[in-house]
Amino acid sequence: MARILITGSADGLGLMAGQHLARSGHEVVLHARSDARGEAARRALPEAAGVLIDDVVTIAGMRAVAAQANATGRFDAVIHNVGIGYREPRRIPTADGLSHLFAINVLAPYLLTALIERPDRLVYLSSGMHPGGRPDMDDLQWERRRWNGSQAYAESKFLDVALAFGVARRWPDVRANALEPGWVPTRMGGPGAPDDLAQAHLTQAWLAVADEPLARSTGRYFYHRALREPDPLTRDEACQDALLDACARLTGVPFPP
Repeated sequence: MARILITGSADGLGLMAGQHLARSGHEVVLHARSDARGEAARRALPEAAGVLIDDVVTIAGMRAVAAQANATGRFDAVIHNVGIGYREPRRIPTADGLSHLFAINVLAPYLLTALIERPDRLVYLSSGMHPGGRPDMDDLQWERRRWNGSQAYAESKFLDVALAFGVARRWPDVRANALEPGWVPTRMGGPGAPDDLAQAHLTQAWLAVADEPLARSTGRYFYHRALREPDPLTRDEACQDALLDACARLTGVPFPP
């Protein structure tokens, strides 16, 4: 039995992965941004070992979630599922002055990775849109560019892949991978999404617990439990290091050696 934390798991793919893992006999801890959503998650998955509560839109909230996670004990795997979609009509600043989308989609996975006791496996959710999102590393917050929600989302998912690969390179004892679940009809994906919802949560669960060699690899990118080639720039070490350095500056937390 493995202990798994899934961020952003009050509903959607995070909850579905939690239900799948719990049915398979694993200990699952969920995460929700509010008490109300936490209660809904408990009702949807009463077998969950717990639900962490705080909103990772702020650095303080990210820190609170990490502290709660560490207080429960070490996890075998963390699935970084938390994220928002591409429909934001404008750049929304957080309480920290950061881009709302960047804070949730990129900075939260970074800071939770840095602060939560190191697990055996880390899983990062990306998107099939990521190859169109090569970011401006000098303007990750969209402070100088005219806002484009779809492009900003694609950039955030590109950065999630670069983050996974950077973690895999710096922590060779941890299996860190990224995946795309497909464009599926969740609340984020919308009712017209064409991919198979029944498959969309399985790869992240498989990467968190499976013993077969492919699931135990690291620094890979997956779609439906098969290897897929990501944008080649996500493998560029300078790009990875620039992202890690930027996140360290924004959070005040350097990536642990």
